[in-house]
Amino acid sequence: MPTDHYTALGVPRDASTEDVKKAYRKLARQLHPDVNPDAGERFKEVSAAYEVLSNPDKRRVYDATGSSGGPGGFGGGGFPGGAQAFDLGDLFGTFFGGGGGAARGPVPRAQPGQDALIRLEVDLAEAVFGAEREITVDTAVVCPTCGGNCAAPGTQVRTCDVCHGQGQVQRAARSLLGQVLTTSPCPACGGYGTTIPDPCNECAGDGRVRRRRTLTIRVPAGVDTGTRIQLSGQGEVGPGGGPAGDLYVEVVQRQHDLFTRRGEDLHATLPVPMTAAALGTVLEMETLDGMREVEVRPGTQPAEVVVLRGLGAARLRSGGRGDLHVHIDVQVPRGLDDEQADLLRQLARLRGEERPEGRLSPASGGVFSRLKRGFSGR
Repeated sequence: MPTDHYTALGVPRDASTEDVKKAYRKLARQLHPDVNPDAGERFKEVSAAYEVLSNPDKRRVYDATGSSGGPGGFGGGGFPGGAQAFDLGDLFGTFFGGGGGAARGPVPRAQPGQDALIRLEVDLAEAVFGAEREITVDTAVVCPTCGGNCAAPGTQVRTCDVCHGQGQVQRAARSLLGQVLTTSPCPACGGYGTTIPDPCNECAGDGRVRRRRTLTIRVPAGVDTGTRIQLSGQGEVGPGGGPAGDLYVEVVQRQHDLFTRRGEDLHATLPVPMTAAALGTVLEMETLDGMREVEVRPGTQPAEVVVLRGLGAARLRSGGRGDLHVHIDVQVPRGLDDEQADLLRQLARLRGEERPEGRLSPASGGVFSRLKRGFSGR
């Protein structure tokens, strides 16, 4: 970390407390890990500098000694008769890793905001090829009146008169250990170290307001129901104008009239007349990529599938596209007239199918086959 806290915040040595806070607020929005994951060390530098320079007592020590540290440990309580005072927070921190003491220093008013989630319905074509869409979101944004400062225009946040900017107060009490100091958040400022005599009227001192806004987003090719698109820094602004969380857009794909989707592949049913299935033909079919030819080979049976390569959905991460599976639905004619029926009878005679025998095929896995296997133990 840099030895000069003023350099870390980018402010001159004679900067006011308000200038220090403005500089910190600006940098925190840019460097917070939720917004910029690669700026973790820089964010720590800025936070450490703000903790010292925003506290009048710590700043005086730092300006005089060049160090932000101070005397710690036990003793030095200044009680009559030379009695030693133990800081209960330091005592717990020594033996239990700091778990028993109150947080040191004032609590920043600017806190990170929460993530937000909305749902977006897309058509199948948008999911397959991608699209650019406008979405409307209703989230907390930085208050335009106070800029996240929480104070009314023309007024300033003041250092707390009770804790003098420390954000905490200490009380002495007698115990078996002697004089014991207990540390707790300042009741006057709530632990912030500052008070707001004149809160902003628009945000009521929260530093943020709710607004409805429109965003343009890119829907990647290959999304499916449940896919989430992350928009960094477009979520809820935090209290005190803190860094915004992320916005997650969850995709919901609408059903299509002709196609169903199974992962990267699309499926459709193509009706084919019985005669065309028997003789073979080439039919035109509408796809998401326009009209395409489907070859129906002679003797095509019901439920056979013709695969059109590369006409499915895009692969979201690996590239390329799935396939379009065309399921053949052989249409048996109804309402034959006498001439048509006579022609079919002639065909049946030629094929020896005038009196077809109904029997189950062993490969069909029918009811009787299963019963037979059950009794035979195979």
